[in-house]
Amino acid sequence: MSSPPGPPPPVSQAPGQHGPAVPVCFRHPGRETYVSCTRCGRPACPDCLRSAAVGQQCVECVREGSRTVRRPGGIFGGPAGSGRPVVTWSLIGINVALWIFEFARPGIADSWAMFGYGVAAGQWYRLITSAFLPPPGLGLGVLDIAFNMWALLIVGPSLEHVLGRSRYVAVYLVSAIGGSVAFYYLAAPQAAALGASGAIFGLFAGWFVLARRLRVDSRQVVILIVLNLALGFTFSSQIAWQAHVGGLIAGGLLTAAYAYAPRPSRTLVQAAATVALLALLIVGVIIRDSILVGSVRL
Repeated sequence: MSSPPGPPPPVSQAPGQHGPAVPVCFRHPGRETYVSCTRCGRPACPDCLRSAAVGQQCVECVREGSRTVRRPGGIFGGPAGSGRPVVTWSLIGINVALWIFEFARPGIADSWAMFGYGVAAGQWYRLITSAFLPPPGLGLGVLDIAFNMWALLIVGPSLEHVLGRSRYVAVYLVSAIGGSVAFYYLAAPQAAALGASGAIFGLFAGWFVLARRLRVDSRQVVILIVLNLALGFTFSSQIAWQAHVGGLIAGGLLTAAYAYAPRPSRTLVQAAATVALLALLIVGVIIRDSILVGSVRL
């Protein structure tokens, strides 16, 4: 699209001088120049010109053009990623930092763990804090943080690139909460759980959904999910398999809503699906709260 012609170029001419006037820069009237912007046609000095695909453009035209250029979008509506998995590395950093902090403050494990009676007493923060802290100690804690962060590093960057950062964070957090809610329902109310497994299994499910949506081989992620679920059921006394199942379901459902949302209203559908799933989890917690509180009163 061609730009409308700009105002007449400013000229410089001494009083009493005859003949053609010398054009001057439209931003610096004291500078004479014989070069003009290829977009608006106004004369400009070298300091006010920038190289363009064809010729040179003035800084104002370059600024105006950058406002109208549309940023490329991701496959499912998110902004195109820069190639750097910033969110994934941030999540890994937060989990590792809290694991190290746990050695200095061991009591944080009891305060942040997913504990049924604690949630029923109003400590809802446990639904999310438990997903950012591994079990204490050098035994199970080391294995938990090592496996979960390795899995996050394997699946996270691809999901972050395809979904975009905001949707990727939403899947991670909703999966973590979904895992905690499932543990709240399926485990004994006096049982406690820590670890990012619910969120990680949600990313596994998201990876599977996107692989099916993009029609790429999904056998590897299926094997990974089956093996880890089997380990959870085999060592059920040490591993919160309930969180694995809950995270898997929540992450799979939300990613499916992102991947299969119709293009004309994709962002609206994706936002509505996120709110609806969170609302469903909240209602589930409220119902479970009332059941546990009622049982204690009896």
